[in-house]
Amino acid sequence: MAGSKVYFTKDISPEGLIRIYDAMGRELNGKVAVKISTGEPGGHNFLQPKLIKALVDKLHGTIVECCTAYRGKRFDVKNHYKAIEDHGFTAIAPCDIMDEDGEIKIPVPSGKHLHGYNIVGSHIGNYDSMLMLSHFKGHAMGGFGGALKNMSIGVASRNGKAWIHSVGRTEDPDAMWGLTEDQDGFLESMAEACLGVVTYYGEQNMAYINVANRLSIDCDCDSNPHEPEMADIGIFASLDPVALDKCCYDAIMDSPDKGKASLVKRMKEKHAIHLVDTAEQLGLGSEKYELIEIK
Repeated sequence: MAGSKVYFTKDISPEGLIRIYDAMGRELNGKVAVKISTGEPGGHNFLQPKLIKALVDKLHGTIVECCTAYRGKRFDVKNHYKAIEDHGFTAIAPCDIMDEDGEIKIPVPSGKHLHGYNIVGSHIGNYDSMLMLSHFKGHAMGGFGGALKNMSIGVASRNGKAWIHSVGRTEDPDAMWGLTEDQDGFLESMAEACLGVVTYYGEQNMAYINVANRLSIDCDCDSNPHEPEMADIGIFASLDPVALDKCCYDAIMDSPDKGKASLVKRMKEKHAIHLVDTAEQLGLGSEKYELIEIK
């Protein structure tokens, strides 16, 4: 068995992004949400508006986000919209903070931590399909951030993020910081949250792209991220988020670039691959993949 198809191009450009989306062969129907990280003010590694504009236009998409659980400049709606504007996203597409008007609980049909529900922005219901357009990079808590993190923590409301980080013990963003000792439980909770989102939309209404550039060990949620130590790799895309994140993880681990050392260390220290393993166990996809390079 060849596994799920993962498409790859070294061409990190607006044209490359459209080509790799087209290669997946899935037309996202209805009103399309494009889930990105709009980036914490002070940081500069987030996917740039000039890179994603053509693809968002092609989809007639709306850029969507949710507020953060940490008390940065994207914790409240007003300042978050200011960050979105300052980073250039409102100039290229409609933008929507999905928990601006509150949150809803969506079912999580299996798993052992989230007690059967995920908490997401109430505007999730305004969209018929979703493109997870993720910047693949390191992360201080998860080890790496890709499609699965973007779909779990990224789609969760402020309280939903606390629910995931605390492994289903609190919905209070301030209280969660004392409940982050269970690293594997946190990764398992992220996978459960992903299952909630896929169940909500239906797998036929989702697609996933990871852009592996500006490969800092830190997330775009960091206001002062570490400078990347390894070179850009390219763009990966798949209809299978498990295969996609596993392929990107392997691309880092197998890279001949000596600058990968810090990122590899972070991913190993945080047991990052456990997120992918758990997502596979929950039926979200397969870690077996066929890598197809497009020019």
